[in-house]
Amino acid sequence: MKKRTRIVVLHMKEILYTAVFVVLALVLILLITLMFKKEETEETGAKYRPGVYTAQIPMEDACLMVEVVVDADRINAVSFRQLSEDVAAMYPLMQPCMDRISQQLYKKQSLKKVKVSKEGEYTSQILMSAIEEALNKAAVKKSKGK
Repeated sequence: MKKRTRIVVLHMKEILYTAVFVVLALVLILLITLMFKKEETEETGAKYRPGVYTAQIPMEDACLMVEVVVDADRINAVSFRQLSEDVAAMYPLMQPCMDRISQQLYKKQSLKKVKVSKEGEYTSQILMSAIEEALNKAAVKKSKGK
């Protein structure tokens, strides 16, 4: 038996179409894996994305910044960012209310469990809403499929 040499003729259009379909298939596979890949924080069941988050409290002449530092599961610090002497003098209850709220937050780790005293009730409510805004920025968004 004699071996015959076979000649295969490929048309350039076929090669081009095949290459385009291979590239499209790879892009599709990449997009599907990125879409359905869970975030690292969702897999661990964390409450917060670790970091420093801020919220503003608008005042008459200035803007107060409340800063909240969180780990994946804990509130580590709550404070003012650069509380000026002028604001502290004009609103003397700001710092004592923040101290009371932050001490309770360290222990209880929930804004719902923080008790506000009658002295500085309005100030405490303003601070609590700013802290809640910062914590909402830090919160891990749960996917709808869970």
